Amino acid sequence: MLLRLVVMAATVYVALGVLLFFARDLLVFPGRHDATPEPRRVGINDGEKVTVTTADGERLVGWYLPPRDTVGRRAGAVLWFHGNGETIGGIGPVLREFRPPQAALLALDYRGYGESSGRAGIEGTQRDAEAAWAWLASRPEIDSTRIVVYGRSVGSGPAVFLAAARPVAGLVLESAFTSLRDMARVHYPIFPSFIAGSGFDNLKTIRRVRCPILLVYGDSDQLVPFTMGRTLAERAGAGAEFHAIPGADHNDTYDSGGDAYVARVQAFITRVTAP
Repeated sequence: MLLRLVVMAATVYVALGVLLFFARDLLVFPGRHDATPEPRRVGINDGEKVTVTTADGERLVGWYLPPRDTVGRRAGAVLWFHGNGETIGGIGPVLREFRPPQAALLALDYRGYGESSGRAGIEGTQRDAEAAWAWLASRPEIDSTRIVVYGRSVGSGPAVFLAAARPVAGLVLESAFTSLRDMARVHYPIFPSFIAGSGFDNLKTIRRVRCPILLVYGDSDQLVPFTMGRTLAERAGAGAEFHAIPGADHNDTYDSGGDAYVARVQAFITRVTAP
């Protein structure tokens, strides 16, 4: 009887491990289909709903907010990658508040999110990031050397990937993890970390990032440990800036950070996108 119980427990353990391995893309990017409203629904009257096509043919839908008060000069821009439980329509008020005063902003839903086609996954979102950067860099009003990449939570994966692969002006990371394997160790400690695969190793990739970096974390984050932020900052080097939001958990950084958080991010963007 004891041997039978051990065998059953081992079988269940292996089955769950295999399930987690093959479902990892779904766990990281569960997808969420919502209608993408026009930007004017949240008071951004000069913004527009846009569609960007990726190299593998997926259609990404989101918002483009053009630069303001640039008087004919080419402007900088922010490329925004949201968290895995968010969509552009859901974070519209956040984009309105964080919109830089003299730079454009492009925010697209990943494949499988919002009105974007396809199915989200680690490799797919990297293609999404490349397509978003290429679209933004090709705009005649944008200076492609003055694009800042912003990645929140799981959005830190495509953000760090892109910052290491393209000549971006700056990188803002909010609640970023060190790697998916480290996250597996935190949330699925009884299983070997390789079930998370090798994608989104921010700790390794950030060593290749050569632009200024701002890291922002809630010091009470229950999903991504605060210590991961400190580790990433150390790996990024002495020039990286670190901003802690007292009392903030993973999903209330916008609210807890308040005006001080917005001001810190906008000051960073203004500085690194200056002509």
